[in-house]
Amino acid sequence: MPRILITGCSSGFGRAIALRFLDAGWEVVATMRRPAPEGLPTSDTLRVMALDVTDPHSISAAVAAAGQIDALVNNAGVGMLNVLEGTGIDRARELIETNLIGTMAMTKAVMPAMRARQSGVIVNISSSVTLRPLPALSIYSASKAAMNAFTESFALEAAEHGVRARLVLPGSAPETAFGRNAVARMGMDIPQAYARLVETFLQSLHTAAEKTTALDVADAVWRAVTDPAAPLMLPAGADAETWFRDRGQPPRPLPATSNGNGNGNGNGNGNEDRTSPPQPRNRAPR
Repeated sequence: MPRILITGCSSGFGRAIALRFLDAGWEVVATMRRPAPEGLPTSDTLRVMALDVTDPHSISAAVAAAGQIDALVNNAGVGMLNVLEGTGIDRARELIETNLIGTMAMTKAVMPAMRARQSGVIVNISSSVTLRPLPALSIYSASKAAMNAFTESFALEAAEHGVRARLVLPGSAPETAFGRNAVARMGMDIPQAYARLVETFLQSLHTAAEKTTALDVADAVWRAVTDPAAPLMLPAGADAETWFRDRGQPPRPLPATSNGNGNGNGNGNGNEDRTSPPQPRNRAPR
């Protein structure tokens, strides 16, 4: 039975991803800072475990306790809505430490065993805000755009050893605790000089017809993990898909693996490979 470790499973996307893989017969290690199994079923194939992705000792302990990890989903993250001038640099560091460095640390922790087995999948949950510039999201967008760049380059390193890396870009999901918490963190810190800009932006989010659900994200992660032909970057949710098309980005090329397998054939047994060699990207460097 394949095993997946998912970070940030206390609610929202993480919980939906855990349920998706449980229903498909996977063994799930659902991690969160403070273990709270509410909303997750009692199952012999589910373990709920404490994990703080900003704590190296917590990472080492969780990875060791999990056992063989066939797939890792880096979902833990912090959201924030504020302009640069309204954000303390310490808060910006905290956000980048969780969203970017935490993802790197988890990836580094599982990679040696995956490399030794010449198989494995790592999926990083980014955001569709990286597809277009938006006000009040400059720091959050920077953390996720850096995750995109990291994953694109790391995917080439991982492919050398039969390991796949993928990105999932969710759209706006106000139904989730993540979305609500991002607004809560905004508080009263918005400088008056930016109040009208931020208010207009928030109104556009509330009135947008297209939204993303947690199930949209779970389905995209399922494809990223089980389908070797899935592109490097997958939008999740109607709004994310629209933004992806509007941006005019072609699917990212898949890096070729050195051992000729992409570790996954849609049923979790990891035998079929349908990857293709990298192709030139259809945009100018900057």
